[in-house]
Amino acid sequence: MTAGLLVKRAGPQMSVQDLGRPGFLSKGLARGGAADRSGHAEGAALLGQNAAFASLEMAGMGGIFEATGPLRIALTGAVMPARIGDRILAWPGRYHLDPGDVLDIGPASSGTYGYLSLGGGIATEAVLGSRSANFVAGIGARVAEGDTLPAGEENGSEFSDATIDVADRFSGGVVRVVPGAQTSFYSEETRARFAETTFVRDRRGNRQGVKLIGDGLPFEAAGQKTVLSEMIVPGDIQMTGDGAPFVLLPECQTTGGYPRIGSVLPEDLPIVAQAAPGTQLRFRFLTFDEAEAAFQPEEARWRALRSAVRPLVRSAEEIRDLLSYQLISGVTAGGADIYGMEEDA
Repeated sequence: MTAGLLVKRAGPQMSVQDLGRPGFLSKGLARGGAADRSGHAEGAALLGQNAAFASLEMAGMGGIFEATGPLRIALTGAVMPARIGDRILAWPGRYHLDPGDVLDIGPASSGTYGYLSLGGGIATEAVLGSRSANFVAGIGARVAEGDTLPAGEENGSEFSDATIDVADRFSGGVVRVVPGAQTSFYSEETRARFAETTFVRDRRGNRQGVKLIGDGLPFEAAGQKTVLSEMIVPGDIQMTGDGAPFVLLPECQTTGGYPRIGSVLPEDLPIVAQAAPGTQLRFRFLTFDEAEAAFQPEEARWRALRSAVRPLVRSAEEIRDLLSYQLISGVTAGGADIYGMEEDA
């Protein structure tokens, strides 16, 4: 049987995601793709493969999976308890599954979106150049019990357990915002109050966006009822008619008429996406010069992740077959870049 995963139990919002479908905004189709692009890319870095490969996105809840063949996996994003059989796994991490191994992933203990990546990616059928499910557009479907997730052609060569060092983005905190064309619709006083407010992530939210709860006072823009609909993108902070802020995520609509006070810096959008209900967030406006200085191309950030991958050290008590390991090795190729990511497709 081809290597992959048989889904024996699935959380309610589980879907296959990659980097989405850029280039269709004018057709009314949002880019979509992984809600936390950093979490998705970390899985690719752990496996030493292209970030364009598809992974499994688990929203709040994991599932149970059985390996149908030898398989490398990576666990990244929101922290979820995981084990292979009775072996508890560290998160994030890279591991190997033998045929018949059962991987059990529980509910998120920190963050919202967890990612399960396979060596070779998840090779489901591509639609319009992407394997991402887009529920709003009716493309793809939620992963369900009984589904099989086939693995693509494997090109990785490192099978030892590993982890990756990443900054915490699951506890909320300060999110950087750049001004936009409609920021000036808000008075200086309103913008200052927005920056001084500690928001709480509301329970209402999905891959389209999340609602934030502030101090109860609306954030009103001048002439907000006469704003014309225009293009909007993930990261935009819209104020609804009652003055409540929504931060838009990958499956947001492509046009909108609610005024926008600014847009979240792309590097910080995963902080918002990963905020679980009740998480506190604050926003800090940057000048254009500050935003330009802080900007780093996404591809460069992803390639830098390879230097954050390191061996996962297990205690001797956890290794039942310790004596079968070669504990002293010989010569290594010191200059080998075994975690190098391929150029983006």
